Amino acid sequence: MRRNVRKILYKKLPQIILLCIADLAVFLLASYLSLALRFDFGEIPTNFLNNLAHSLPLNAIIVLIVFYLTGLYTSVWRYASVVELLNVVAACAFVELFTLALNSMFSLALPASFYFLHFVLMFILISGVRFSYRILRIIINSIRRYSSDKTRTLLFGAGEAGRMVLDEMMRNVNANSQIMCIVDDDKKRWGTRLRRIPIVGGRHKIEDAVKKYKIEEIIIAIPSAPKDEISKIVTECQRTDCEIKILPSIFREMNKDSDTAVQDSIRPISYEDFLGRDQIVVNNAEIFDSLIGKTILVTGGGGSIGSELCRQIAKCKPERLIVFDIYENNAYDIQQELVRKYPEMKLETIIGSVRDYQRLEKVFTQYHPDLVFHAAAHKHVPLMEVSPNEAVKNNCLGTLNTVKLADKYKVKKFVLISTDKAVRPTNVMGATKRICEMIVQTYDKISETDFVAVRFGNVLGSNGSVIPLFLKQIENGGPVTVTDKEVTRYFMTIPEAVSLVIQASVYAKGGEIFVLDMGKPVKIYDLAKQIIRYKGYKPDKDIKIEITGLRPGEKMYEEMLMDEEGMKSTPNKLIFIGHPIAIKSTFLVQLEDLIRESKNNSEAIKQSVAKIVDTYKVE
Repeated sequence: MRRNVRKILYKKLPQIILLCIADLAVFLLASYLSLALRFDFGEIPTNFLNNLAHSLPLNAIIVLIVFYLTGLYTSVWRYASVVELLNVVAACAFVELFTLALNSMFSLALPASFYFLHFVLMFILISGVRFSYRILRIIINSIRRYSSDKTRTLLFGAGEAGRMVLDEMMRNVNANSQIMCIVDDDKKRWGTRLRRIPIVGGRHKIEDAVKKYKIEEIIIAIPSAPKDEISKIVTECQRTDCEIKILPSIFREMNKDSDTAVQDSIRPISYEDFLGRDQIVVNNAEIFDSLIGKTILVTGGGGSIGSELCRQIAKCKPERLIVFDIYENNAYDIQQELVRKYPEMKLETIIGSVRDYQRLEKVFTQYHPDLVFHAAAHKHVPLMEVSPNEAVKNNCLGTLNTVKLADKYKVKKFVLISTDKAVRPTNVMGATKRICEMIVQTYDKISETDFVAVRFGNVLGSNGSVIPLFLKQIENGGPVTVTDKEVTRYFMTIPEAVSLVIQASVYAKGGEIFVLDMGKPVKIYDLAKQIIRYKGYKPDKDIKIEITGLRPGEKMYEEMLMDEEGMKSTPNKLIFIGHPIAIKSTFLVQLEDLIRESKNNSEAIKQSVAKIVDTYKVE
């Protein structure tokens, strides 16, 4: 506590010195004016002037001590409120009491009314000195309120967060936004004002308010609202042509002493806000404890999921992190990022293919990893339909090679990155990923290594995913292509997916398939409309949405678990476990035959895949 006070005093020493000088000047002025007022600015008796002069030096010291003890030199006056005002009242009252006591002790008589007048003048002048900064900014901002170079803004939310945004915009002369009106769903607030700004109604009034006040941007300031509610508000705001920004909940953890703490935390709406659910929360302490000091191999470490795995693993201080990838550009990018952020970490970046057993074995021989995260895979559905043998080589053979080596070199845990497309697959990519799951479940029964799979849906922003495609199509003027109006998909962010993968490695006992509860699936057609509005266009007016029909192997709806797998909860309420299902005893023999066929580029490779995955039907 004392250390913090000393730090504040040292940091604000120049400001404190100026305040002390101002306070002494105010004390002297208030003392003389109090006597002058007592005698109606006429002649003041000499004995009173002499007594005042004799009492001033000691009383001036009392002023500085009392003001220090009541916090008048350590308060942040630019954010002063009623509490600080009451502190001024208390400080001035204590000064008068001590002044009266000392004057009585030393027989320095002054008129009785002097002390009341002195208290009133001290309070007015001391408050004026301390609030002058705020008063000046209010005057300047009032003059600049309707400045043409400011963005006319509608604020959604009249609660505590909205008030903070409004205060910051009014207080900060450098703010680019000018709040013109407020919208809030609380009917009790309708028709009232907040900081002189009208609250015009609920969300149904957004379009009317935008027209009436010529609004250019909308700031959503309700950080405590759940994601599904934010999604609905965003949809309503997108009926206008305004730029939409949001104040995330993290703003509450920021330094409130900063002039721009609130303003800087306001960000544009991102496509991650379209999820319509809260982000997954993982146990960071458990994850840290499971990774610290370990040697960890990430295959496909340069890809969307693999690179994020590397980022989150690096935070946990592993003994060594090995990035293994066939594509050197991606591997180089993540290598440079990690070297810059974690220069002390032992990092190995190795170029190679999981198809190459000998190349992969050299990595296991040299580094003996404790954990393996297997993210290397072909995942693009339409491309794999055209090149099914490559899907088998990379997904099935690559996984088998990595699993065999993990078993041989006694890796503690092996985590496979899987997909919801592995459930009752209708395409060869999903079917090969189901085979990958079967490989890890089979080896888990015969190995000391704990083999598990993590299954999740589409990842927002990953290479080849739908949103980057939509953004590129919009940038080119359209059309935005959707296969069917009723197609739905589960979505999650890349950090969420990776958090689930790492958390699964903590929970892993062996043989499980971990699944994230990703909330309600999203209609791709609705998502397309949201993205178009997000970019400032009107769907089917500025940017056309074209229905192209389902592609080969594409499902209308995705599933997360097969019925026979069941569901089991974990300590994380958003993560579930599917029970292992029975796998034929001939599986490994069939798998070797399948891989042999793929190496020969068989024309009937899909039919061979279907023999292993019963739920996969070749059309």
